[in-house]
Amino acid sequence: MKSWKSALAGAAAGAINGLLGAGGGMLLVPMLSAGGDFDEQEIFPASIAIMLPLSIVSLIVSGLQGPLPWTMALPYLIGSVPGGLLAGAVGRRIPVKWLHRCLGILIIWGGIRYLC
Repeated sequence: MKSWKSALAGAAAGAINGLLGAGGGMLLVPMLSAGGDFDEQEIFPASIAIMLPLSIVSLIVSGLQGPLPWTMALPYLIGSVPGGLLAGAVGRRIPVKWLHRCLGILIIWGGIRYLC
């Protein structure tokens, strides 16, 4: 039963990621927290490990449907590498409580931004 719920959570994250281009990780973090299978410090890295293959699949599917806007994405990719390295280096030093709060603020901010 537990693996069925995990597969369903993964399918939901994949659908959100595929439909919206992002957001699957924002869905996974609360689901991983509620599942209770992970140590608090493992939740965010586990979410990233799950989202990498999902993002690759979304990229391939989008690429099969038409050309990808690499020129638009390149400046963000260049900035995301040092940002990802920095977050990976200091992420485990930030209390999980604050990571959850920051994620919640980002979700609320994004929701308000898209509603207005």
